[in-house]
Amino acid sequence: MSANGDDTLRVGWLGLGSMGTLVVERLLAAGREVNGWNRTAKKGDALVAKGMRWGDSPRDVAQRSDVLLSMVTDAAAVEAMAQGPDGFLAGLLPGAVYADMSTISPDASRALAERVARAGATMLDAPVSGSPETLAQGQLAIMVGGDEAAFERIQPVLLEIGPKVTRIGANGMALYTKIAINLALVVQVIAFCEGVALAEQGGVEREAVVEAMLKSVISSPVLNYRGPFILEGRMPEEALADVTLQQKDMLLALELGRKMGSPLPLTATANEMLNACRGMGIGDQDFVVVHRVYRALAGAPQ
Repeated sequence: MSANGDDTLRVGWLGLGSMGTLVVERLLAAGREVNGWNRTAKKGDALVAKGMRWGDSPRDVAQRSDVLLSMVTDAAAVEAMAQGPDGFLAGLLPGAVYADMSTISPDASRALAERVARAGATMLDAPVSGSPETLAQGQLAIMVGGDEAAFERIQPVLLEIGPKVTRIGANGMALYTKIAINLALVVQVIAFCEGVALAEQGGVEREAVVEAMLKSVISSPVLNYRGPFILEGRMPEEALADVTLQQKDMLLALELGRKMGSPLPLTATANEMLNACRGMGIGDQDFVVVHRVYRALAGAPQ
């Protein structure tokens, strides 16, 4: 039995990456009926064993869902799930609410929302702020853009995913906010790496400067859990957000800035440091690996 709101709502979930898997686990634990699909079917096996109902296609999941949620890498992946005879647009129930939790451009999201409306349903953009660790701890933040009535209908479901749910405004507004958050996050982490590398060049032990910085006024949630990754042997085998994924969001920000004439000089510089990571062949690691770029530029041993 769900602890919040209408526990009769059937939930569909598309995309079973590291975040999506944890989301489905939380929904199942809350007592929700969850129908799920992923492009690679074997990723759903463990969740099916826990009670998730497998769907053969996005359309199949949509046909069995009052609330359809998705979280995938980019707009191309969202579009691939939406279109065609097996896409979710072909299966949306009249009056259903579809909330995409991916980070994509506001324009792409709004265009899809128009197609969802023509199918008789309502779309919300609902990007998240946090990592798999944040989600597992029950601290994920969710921002929502779109129709207020649709938001109120699915808010109980979103609260089962994370406790910090905020409606930002109309369609696309949550994505503007998420992109703004992500650019600030990346700039902050890269500035931390720059500072650590500078102190190291001055002869300070890495462990000492990291400890001091995390106890200083610059301490923040993201630095507290991500900063220690630059210590010897602490980089996670599976990145919370690798360079390539994080750069996707920086490029979204830069494109928005270009369209709106909004200057983003720090974002542009941070993006170049991510480019350097990829040039060094370390783009698959958590993006705090930019610390290695600074050390390489300073001629320090890697």
